[in-house]
Amino acid sequence: MQASTLQFYLRLAQGIAKQFGPDCEVVVHDLQTGDLEKSIVAIENGHVSGRRVGDGPSHVVLEALRGDRTQLQDHLAYLTRTADGKILKSSTIYIRDDDGTAIGIFAINYDITLMLATQTALTAFTAAEAPEKDPEPISKNVADLLDELIQQSVAQVGKPVALMTKEDKVQAIRFLNDAGAFLITKSGDKVCKFFGISKYTLYSYMDEAKS
Repeated sequence: MQASTLQFYLRLAQGIAKQFGPDCEVVVHDLQTGDLEKSIVAIENGHVSGRRVGDGPSHVVLEALRGDRTQLQDHLAYLTRTADGKILKSSTIYIRDDDGTAIGIFAINYDITLMLATQTALTAFTAAEAPEKDPEPISKNVADLLDELIQQSVAQVGKPVALMTKEDKVQAIRFLNDAGAFLITKSGDKVCKFFGISKYTLYSYMDEAKS
């Protein structure tokens, strides 16, 4: 690897490690050293994987390098595990010459062990008896609650009011009635206005919905 190319990736490694902190390991491999088992020429935050300058690439990368180096594909955002059990989110990017041959590797390994543990704890904490349902909204007042119930009734029918048939509106009124919407003072006036029906029609739909 040319000295200018190497220096660029060394500076890039330092910048990324500084940006993302001590849990972000950044490694530069030189594949033209003649000894793949000692390919690491720079490493930032090596404590993440326990490696240092003079060590080699991972087993997965080493296997890939056995083939045609012009056909190697970058491997992004995959999970790896260290010998001491850390889980890393890793990306392997091949540094290429003008002919497209891989001459180096730029690798990023971010320790997400603590994040995964936190995610597991949060999932357990936020789990409910019916997690497949959307979270129930908490309204500030009954006016907002009525608005939300009306919108839910429209969503249940599955079409806007302008396209609703009589049967669709009966279905919406049934939902509102079952949800207790008409226990709210003057809810009938708002429902009538929203659906474009009279009070008489509303009561008729309510009777039909009950039957």
